[in-house]
Amino acid sequence: MSVAAHLGIRLSEYDARIRTFIPDYEEMLDVAAAVVPPQARVIVDLGVGTGALAARCLKSARNARVIALDVDPDILALASRRLGDRATTITRSFLRSALPRCDVMVASFALHHVRTRSAKAGLYRRIHDALGVRGRLVIVDCEPSGDAVQRRAQREAWLAHLRRTYSGARARGLLRAWSREDIYVPLGAELALLDRSGFGTEVVWRRGGFAVISAERR
Repeated sequence: MSVAAHLGIRLSEYDARIRTFIPDYEEMLDVAAAVVPPQARVIVDLGVGTGALAARCLKSARNARVIALDVDPDILALASRRLGDRATTITRSFLRSALPRCDVMVASFALHHVRTRSAKAGLYRRIHDALGVRGRLVIVDCEPSGDAVQRRAQREAWLAHLRRTYSGARARGLLRAWSREDIYVPLGAELALLDRSGFGTEVVWRRGGFAVISAERR
């Protein structure tokens, strides 16, 4: 399924609408880009989307190039226009293909498409192997609490954000629709998967059910 179909929007609306869908979207991307070491030379963006995070990373690491992976050729074309000649775009899924060697990998709202924890563990091992010494993986995603009470409160906070733009019924419908494809692994379980895959982790930003994780290759 294309990104536009998954979100129920026109592709041209993506950059504007994503901010109505995800609270603190700009802040999370800014934090994630700031984690990228300035000396990085090759950055791989897994599920690059329109290139919003990759563009920020190129400002943080001024001598870097981006290898942008996405299965959706239409959204990849938007990323290519945004990133220009500092990016190489590749139309393929990061789930079932070899990963390029690099200094840093980043992923914003892409890894929740991995369907099982065993598949995610396998992906993390492949990322580990593709990164250089002291390489870094930076993740921006919904990472809810493992506690049921806190998780419900986080969902309500997300609904409150959606209701700033959409009706209550529409807001609930959006979360239901996304949940058919998106798997939100609790933060503690995510960190454990990364640890077992050979990463040292730090949660560099956390608000509600969302987080930015920095994972350094051990």
